[in-house]
Amino acid sequence: MSDKLPLVLDVDGTFLKTDMLLESWWAGMGRDPMATLRASFGHFRDRAALKAELAQIAQIRTDLLPVNADVAAMAATAQDEGREVVLASASDASLVQPLADHYGMGGRIFASDGHVNLKGVAKADALVAAYGEGGFDYAGNDASDMAVWRHADTAIVVGGVSGTSKLTNVTKVSGGWAPRDLIRALRPHQWVKNVLLLLPMLAAHEFGLATLGLVLLGIAAFSAAASCIYIVNDLLDLEADRLHATKCRRPFASGAVPITVGMVACGALGVIALGLGALLGGAFLLVVVTYMILSLAYSLRLKRMRWIDIAVLATLYTLRVVAGAAASRVDASVFMLIFIFPVFITLGCVKRMTELALATDDERLPGRGYGRTDRGDLLNMAAIGMVGALVIFFLYSHSAQAQVLYPTKWLMWVALVPITGWLFRMIRLGYLGKQDYDPIVFALRDKRGIGLLLMTLALMFYSAGIWQQLFGF
Repeated sequence: MSDKLPLVLDVDGTFLKTDMLLESWWAGMGRDPMATLRASFGHFRDRAALKAELAQIAQIRTDLLPVNADVAAMAATAQDEGREVVLASASDASLVQPLADHYGMGGRIFASDGHVNLKGVAKADALVAAYGEGGFDYAGNDASDMAVWRHADTAIVVGGVSGTSKLTNVTKVSGGWAPRDLIRALRPHQWVKNVLLLLPMLAAHEFGLATLGLVLLGIAAFSAAASCIYIVNDLLDLEADRLHATKCRRPFASGAVPITVGMVACGALGVIALGLGALLGGAFLLVVVTYMILSLAYSLRLKRMRWIDIAVLATLYTLRVVAGAAASRVDASVFMLIFIFPVFITLGCVKRMTELALATDDERLPGRGYGRTDRGDLLNMAAIGMVGALVIFFLYSHSAQAQVLYPTKWLMWVALVPITGWLFRMIRLGYLGKQDYDPIVFALRDKRGIGLLLMTLALMFYSAGIWQQLFGF
C-alpha cells in the first residue's frame, strides 16, 4: 500500500463485521414491523430509497456495531502515518456519518443518499472523481467491489472474493465466518427442553419403540423450529444483546456470523420443521405452526410486556407437551396439562428473577419490562404457581384416570414431597441468581434437581405398578 494515498474502506463486511442495511431492517422489524414491511415492499427495486427509509424507522446504534479488528488496526496505522482514512459505503449516509465520527474518520464520507445507491460502478465513479485514477487504496469484501479495485492503486481484499487473482497489487486480509459459530447460534444445548415431548408417552405408560420413534421425530421437528426462532430472536435483539454483559458474545451480535447466513439457516430450519410436522400428521403440524407463530409474536412484541411474557413462555413449554401427545398418538390428560402450566409459570418467573439477579444496575433489562424492583412480585408469582401446581397434582390423584393408571394413591401423595422440593429449589436458586438464563436447561444439568425428579418418577412408576411388572416386586 502507498504511504501517501488515502485509504478508503468499504463498511459492510469490511470495516464492520455486519451489514447496516440488514441491521436497520431487523431493528425496524423489532420496533415497527408494519412500517418496515411497507418500506420493504414499497422500495423493493429502489435500494437507495429503502436504505434511507429504514434508517429513519429504526435509528441503530452505530457505535455498538462489531468491527473487523484487522481492518480497524490497518485504519489506525494509516491515521498514525498521517494518511486520510475515508469510509465509502452503499449504506445510507445517515448511518455512515455517525460511524465515521465515532471512529475519528468524520472529515469526509461516501455513501448512499436516498437517490443514488453507492455500490459497484457508482462507488468507483465517485472515488475516481474525488481522487483520480489510481489515487487511492481501497478495502472491500464483495464481488461488487471489483469495479472499485480496478481503479485503486492497491486492492485490499477482506475474506475470500473470487476473481481477485486478475488484479495487480493486492493485499489480503482475513475474514469470513466459521461453521461452529453458526452451530452455536442454533443453540443445540436448548434442544434438551424438547424432552418435554416425552411426557405424554410416559404418563400414558406407552413405552413401545414405534411410539418412541414418532416422538423422536417430533423432537427433531421442534428442535428445528426452536433453532429457527432462536435465530429470529437474536436478529431482532442485536442491539439489546450488544448492551448485555454476556449476550454480546452471541454469534450475530458479535459479528462472528453474517446476518445473511443466519437468514438462510433460519429459512432452511423452518422448512425442516414444517416438513417433519407434515410427516407426523395434521394435528402435530398445527401444534408446530402454532408454536412458531407464538414464538415469533413473543420475539417481536410479547416479551416486552410484563407478565404476558411469562404466560407466553409457559404456553410455549406447554405446547411441547401437547406436541408430544400429537406425535405419539396418545391422549394427553387434561389434568396433566393443567398441572404443568402453573409449573411453567413458576419457571418463567424463575427465568426473569435469574436475569434480574445477574443484572449490573437497577435499570429495566434491555428489551424486557422488568427491573430489580420487580423481583419481589416475581417471587410471589412463582410461589403461587408452585402452590397451584401442587394442588392440581393432588386433585389429579383423585381423578378416574389416575385411579386406573396409578392405583396406589398414597404413593402419589408421597411424590408431592420431591416435587415440592424441586420447585422450591428452582425458585430459590433463581432468586439468588445461581442458575442459567434458561431454567429448563439448568434443570436438566442440576444433579440435585435431577435426583428429586427421578425420585418423583420412581414413586409414580411404583404407584402405577411398573416396577412390579418389570422386576417382579
